[in-house]
Amino acid sequence: MNIVMLDALTLGEFDSKIFAEFGHFSMYLTTKPDEIIPRCKDAQIIIVNKVVIDSHTIQSLDNLQLICVAATGTNNIDLQAAEKKGVLVKNVVGYSTNAVAQHTLMIALSFLGKLSYYAQYVAQGEWVKSDIFCHLSQPIIDLQSKEWGIVGFGSIGRQVCHLAQAFGARVSYHSTSGNNTQAGIPHKSLDSLLQTSDIISIHAPLNPQTHNLIAEPQIRQLKKGAILLNLGRGGIVNEQDVAKMLQEQDFYFGSDVLEKEPMIANHPFLNPALANRLIITPHIAWAYTDTKERLLGMVAENVKKFLQSIA
Repeated sequence: MNIVMLDALTLGEFDSKIFAEFGHFSMYLTTKPDEIIPRCKDAQIIIVNKVVIDSHTIQSLDNLQLICVAATGTNNIDLQAAEKKGVLVKNVVGYSTNAVAQHTLMIALSFLGKLSYYAQYVAQGEWVKSDIFCHLSQPIIDLQSKEWGIVGFGSIGRQVCHLAQAFGARVSYHSTSGNNTQAGIPHKSLDSLLQTSDIISIHAPLNPQTHNLIAEPQIRQLKKGAILLNLGRGGIVNEQDVAKMLQEQDFYFGSDVLEKEPMIANHPFLNPALANRLIITPHIAWAYTDTKERLLGMVAENVKKFLQSIA
């Protein structure tokens, strides 16, 4: 088997032996659209993370039998074209639940404890100048007994619920699909959840129903000092509206995802005036070491099962 990975850079460092044992393995750090067909013309198996495999590409690759997506989402693959040509598409699910939930708590706790401010205070040598043993110019807040609202109550949302409850938070949720229910956890309308929660974390998929789910009208409903977190998908939260409202209203915003990735130049979140109330990480919540190893193992297992099915 000829196996080609097109965007290995998105997965960081890993041992290529995990795929080389299945056949001839070629790996490219990044691949431009016009490079896909030349690089994959002899491939039976393609492994991608975010590279787009469209209908034209699928039709042009006569040897292609399997596309392995090293992610949960398959929106970068033309699934209809693949099915029509008999090309199997396999993704991976559930590998990052714990990591994304941990990342969510990390951002929330950073805001509650004013971590960035106090770490910089020390790093800049200001503590050395203090007349007393501590420095308390920024109020820090317990998570105990705070209201935590979760938007999207799939596996990640439920894990965030578990972690937040361990800190003593009172959790409620809003299911964007209406399909996820949880006995013992209050379900609220989106408006009610926004109005009553001290922390709101989003873990929903991006679809027509959730695109711009949180925009200026919803942000205006937030409690004073509320923390809004997007750990779902870019596009669920209107970034222009968040940047605008951060200058008019007292709340905090954290996100690991943006609508356009990588971040566009001159993004409104780069405004220095917003820095104290923003934490943006570069789409890394899925990539904790153990999680990434689990992901690669699941991709390899998809390759293995495919080869066994055609043996």
